[in-house]
Amino acid sequence: MKITYTARKVNLRDNFKERVEKKLKKFEKIFSEDATVNVVVTMNKNNQTVEITIKDNSMIYRAEKTQLEMNDAVDKCIDVLGRQLRKNKAKLEKKLKSGSIDDLFEAPAEEVDEEQFEVVRTKQIPIKPITVDEAILQMNLVGHKFYMFTNVDTNEVNVVYCRDDGAYGLLEPTFDN
Repeated sequence: MKITYTARKVNLRDNFKERVEKKLKKFEKIFSEDATVNVVVTMNKNNQTVEITIKDNSMIYRAEKTQLEMNDAVDKCIDVLGRQLRKNKAKLEKKLKSGSIDDLFEAPAEEVDEEQFEVVRTKQIPIKPITVDEAILQMNLVGHKFYMFTNVDTNEVNVVYCRDDGAYGLLEPTFDN
């Protein structure tokens, strides 16, 4: 795995990077050598936020935690990533390298239950060409966290969403080769 670090308003020490690499080492059996890991550390007043994103083939796993200490935030992120991997164990074993995910984790029995995804509601919405600003306004008017629309500039289906920090995000489709 290739690890990239980004520091915002903070200096990263070598012992922090070694800790992250040690924690991520247990995931090496699951992901291919082409997997990329982005670690972003941000200092906000007295808190430190660590965001870890793992990309391998078409799979993306992401965890973000804010703690007083960046080492604690890394530990929490690794726990979240581990839970995501356990939750998607069956799908991962088909898509990723052969090998058992159970070898990596000693998960409590109540966490390992095989979750079936059930669609409880299907909704059809008209998608009309509008601008990103109009889509954000429409999302706020209907009181949702996201809104799907056809972007008038690109003529493609996009999604705007409200981020945890109160800002807005835009999802645009791309095709990986």
